Amino acid sequence: MTTGAAPPEGILVINKPRGLTSHDVVNRVRRITGQRRAGHAGTLDPLATGVLVLCLGRATRLAEYAAGDDKAYCAEIVLGTSTDTYDAEGAVTRVRPVTAGEPEVRQALASFVGDILQRPPAYSALKRHGEPLYKAARAGEEVVTEPRPVRVQAIRLLEYRPPALVVQVECGKGTYIRSLAHDLGEALGCGGHLNALVRLRSGRFDLSEALTLDDLALAVEYGYLDKLLYPPDEAVLDAPAVVLGPERAEQVCRGIGLALPPRQGAAPGEVLCRAYDLAGEFLALGRLDRQAGWWQPQKVLRVAGPA
Repeated sequence: MTTGAAPPEGILVINKPRGLTSHDVVNRVRRITGQRRAGHAGTLDPLATGVLVLCLGRATRLAEYAAGDDKAYCAEIVLGTSTDTYDAEGAVTRVRPVTAGEPEVRQALASFVGDILQRPPAYSALKRHGEPLYKAARAGEEVVTEPRPVRVQAIRLLEYRPPALVVQVECGKGTYIRSLAHDLGEALGCGGHLNALVRLRSGRFDLSEALTLDDLALAVEYGYLDKLLYPPDEAVLDAPAVVLGPERAEQVCRGIGLALPPRQGAAPGEVLCRAYDLAGEFLALGRLDRQAGWWQPQKVLRVAGPA
């Protein structure tokens, strides 16, 4: 990064290469951009490639929204071989013959569409007693994960050449494609594991928009990174917005709630709501109770001026 330039802020969409952890990518982006305040929104396994959303600077305050609820993947599953990690990087635990034809595969895939219970892999970043499960699994401890509800909107079979098949999956946040590969193999009676995975979409961010790490380095070197960054509010554009005058904008930047006109007949409960000043600067994200007429800032992005 050019010496003396302000560190970049905003949302960056990276095409993660195979073999790197999500944290490896964050570290590389920090070195390339000079922005130390950076983090990823939604982890990808080292085996996986594709969309990895990163938040830089003040945008890190919105990382939980930048990941989005819906994901899309293209996955290659190999039947007949089970592994302890449910993917190609694990140790083989069992090998069985593959006898399923395409009709059986399609029928089995259909059983995983909808609201289902899925057991996460033992080798995962989920925490137990404050420690990632994969650490316990690698230490030889028995790890039994609890099934949890996930949503799979669609699975499309793109190719089946036994023992391998390629599928496109649209699913909700928290769905493990490794577990889907494993469970499909068990449903077919032959076992299976995930051999390759590409994340095509994460929330509103698509693979067609993603930069490689080399692309990023060139953008920084030639000074056009700002044209490739999304503003922080890109993560929450689905939320309604209010525009505030100077006095109320200053209140919000100090974390003070605002009384807004209550809306008759509004549904009970709170919704996310964005706040901007008259110049169009994104100030904060908060919770709006339309019935009560009250808006409370939750994530403030602009620091208030001196009192």
